[in-house]
Amino acid sequence: MKQLTIRNVSDDLAKALSNEQRVRGTSLNQTVLDLLRRVLGVGPGASYDNGLGKLAQGWSEDEAKRFEADTAIFEQIDEKQWR
Repeated sequence: MKQLTIRNVSDDLAKALSNEQRVRGTSLNQTVLDLLRRVLGVGPGASYDNGLGKLAQGWSEDEAKRFEADTAIFEQIDEKQWR
């Protein structure tokens, strides 16, 4: 296994890592490894989440109709600009 050294860790990042370590109740090393695995989608049980999963659940029929109505103006062509 490789060992890495991370330099130039800002005070705010170090504090955030320390806070996360306390919440998890693990070592700083384990906390950093867990966070890296989760963000990079590496390792067992790890999955990368770009935050778009909530949107992928879909809309209700009413939400879809409202979206279509609210964005219909973008389908209109301004004939003066296309001459």
